Amino acid sequence: MCGIVAYIGQKNACPILINGLKRLEYRGYDSAGIALFDSEQNLNVYKTKGKVSDLENFIKDKNTEGKIGIAHTRWATHGEPNDVNAHPHYSQSKDIALIHNGIIENYAPLRKELEKRGFTFQSHTDTEVLVNLIEDIQQNEKVDLFEAVRIALNQVVGAYAIAIISKKEPYTLIVARKGSPLVIGIGKEGDYYIASDATPIIEHTRKVVYLDEEEIALVQRNTDICIKTIKNEEKTPYVHELEMNLQELEKGGFNHFMLKEIYEQASSIRDSMRGRLHPETDTISLGGISDYEQKILRADRIIIVGCGTSWHAGLVGEYLLEELARIHVEVEYASEFRYRNPIISERDVVIAISQSGETADTLAAIRLAKEKGATILGICNVVGSSIARETHAGVYTHAGPEIGVASTKAFTAQVTVLTLLALRLAQLKASITKSRFKELAIELESIPEKVKQLLKNDEQIIKIAERFKDTRNAIYLGRGINFPIALEGALKLKEISYIHAEGYPAAEMKHGPIALIDEEMPVVVVATSQRIYEKVISNIQEIKSRKGKVIAIVTEGNQQIKDIVDYIIEIPCTEELFVPLLATIPLQKMSYHIAVMRGCNVDQPRNLAKSVTVE
Repeated sequence: MCGIVAYIGQKNACPILINGLKRLEYRGYDSAGIALFDSEQNLNVYKTKGKVSDLENFIKDKNTEGKIGIAHTRWATHGEPNDVNAHPHYSQSKDIALIHNGIIENYAPLRKELEKRGFTFQSHTDTEVLVNLIEDIQQNEKVDLFEAVRIALNQVVGAYAIAIISKKEPYTLIVARKGSPLVIGIGKEGDYYIASDATPIIEHTRKVVYLDEEEIALVQRNTDICIKTIKNEEKTPYVHELEMNLQELEKGGFNHFMLKEIYEQASSIRDSMRGRLHPETDTISLGGISDYEQKILRADRIIIVGCGTSWHAGLVGEYLLEELARIHVEVEYASEFRYRNPIISERDVVIAISQSGETADTLAAIRLAKEKGATILGICNVVGSSIARETHAGVYTHAGPEIGVASTKAFTAQVTVLTLLALRLAQLKASITKSRFKELAIELESIPEKVKQLLKNDEQIIKIAERFKDTRNAIYLGRGINFPIALEGALKLKEISYIHAEGYPAAEMKHGPIALIDEEMPVVVVATSQRIYEKVISNIQEIKSRKGKVIAIVTEGNQQIKDIVDYIIEIPCTEELFVPLLATIPLQKMSYHIAVMRGCNVDQPRNLAKSVTVE
């Protein structure tokens, strides 16, 4: 989950690296550091606890010249966030510096063995073990840096994306990956830009090479990239063209990335449908999975795996696929799926959902399912990501870069793609009538405009935020397809405002959570018009009889509920199956405003990172 960036070329490396760290800070912001070669080939390492801005201030009076360097922004796994545990890490001789994203699982026995050989350690990190292992191999095997790294990586267990520089080879940069992402940007002047993802690279070049699992690259200015596997097999680099725009990585006048991304949802939903939904011809085309449609229809079941917000999107997908396509669906936490010896066969289809396409638990889950013969499909937002490459087929969400750690537009884009998939399968199976398909397709096409309309309403949400910004607990309730929205709404509140919040099916409230309700407890209820609307009204009455404060998400024009709740947020009328695409947005905005009023860091909430690339 850390962010790593490196540069080799003829430009001054420091500003490139610092700006790259700022673009990657959503991946980790506990500490930051930089290592640079100066003109006399001194290897200077500067690092500090805190954010990239703290590092920037720290190095103002330091020697930061150099045309080769590596830099890191950390999300702590081994060792608390402090100056010593920050990256880069020197080897014992200070000849080698290394940055690392991932976890070396067998670092403890490796450390003990190195200590027996006379190595001492300054930090509590697994990374310092790796850099000293590389130095030990180089000293004993009398090999160059590339070969020492290759041998070392055959001895470690775990995940890594690493970049290494050495005083003994001052014009060389070594990078490698397994389980954590790494991309190499090819500059126009024989220079190279390396990063955890493409966000720091796009302003310099659009030509990139994505390293695959267990690959190591030798990177030198004005020389072709040399790639080998850790088993010493040569690989030919494949150059991709980035489609991302630099403007998408800026705040665009908004105070926070999260607010910008909330307001981008009309566009991101439309972009996720563009070229796929054709109401005028009664067709849906999902080209990425068209070759697998019949396999999906013949499947015994669909298993959806994801983590966090992507898991919530999967739950919405379950309702959509079962309701429309009448296919058996199970939704699993990817982090639990692989550890319980799941029953999977070649007649199963597994759909992996991930914003980044790099989520470690989701990747592990699909690899397990693949080994058992299942067909694996991916829904992700990042072209060239690991999930996109390791699945049999898939669909991109086209949400554009999402920088805010708390997911917003990625969620609604995922739900949009799942809706298209459910409608397409329903059409193929003839599980809904042609007229019903047309109704749903026309209504789905109208959702972006309704989102745009919904985003104009802020006054009531700000009023609610002011009333409940100091609450300590909150409950979110929904029924049917709106239950996952209750879960997602609660997750957003606790992610960015640090208020404890839980989501429940509304009917489950009286099986425990009702004990928490008092006159200070805000209860958010998704109470849009639906088949079980009267049941939801009964649930609200149960809350009010215990003096709870009810915030209701209702369909525009609803008069029935006004007299029995405390606050109302209206959303445009839509089909029941599409309510999640609208109801989630005011919950995102409410969480945002509460967090801002509480003085929280909205884009970089404590202890969280955007792309969870470690288990």
